[in-house]
Amino acid sequence: MSSSHVYWIFHLLILMIAFCDLEMHAESSKKLLHSRINTTQQQAYGSCTNRDISIWQSRDSTSGIPQYIVQIVNTCVSGCPPSDIHLHCGWFASARIVNPTTFKRVSYDDCLVNGGKALKTSQAIRFTYSNSFMYPLAFKSATFC
Repeated sequence: MSSSHVYWIFHLLILMIAFCDLEMHAESSKKLLHSRINTTQQQAYGSCTNRDISIWQSRDSTSGIPQYIVQIVNTCVSGCPPSDIHLHCGWFASARIVNPTTFKRVSYDDCLVNGGKALKTSQAIRFTYSNSFMYPLAFKSATFC
């Protein structure tokens, strides 16, 4: 099983744990769980942080210039999506064209994600780049509600 499958299974399990378990309890338990979820969402509204932006990358097995798959996901469930997301990215460059509305280096160590548009809950931005080495990508800044 590839690491990307493990990653998606992990996030799917987290979502299932957070929002499911409804079938295993009586109707009163369902109402209580629904109430808890609403309360948690109200408390979390506007509380998204940089920890809610997951950045993952791995090497794709190809011959020639190495390729790397990058995935950036908003894991915040508050309904207040982060926008204007920037990553530390050094002198990011790719031998393979990366769609600039998906990921673009705007200056040294500053790359813009999703053209600055909001990254909705569980939305994933995914792209592949080619270079002789993997660029370390890390959260730099974003606008949170």
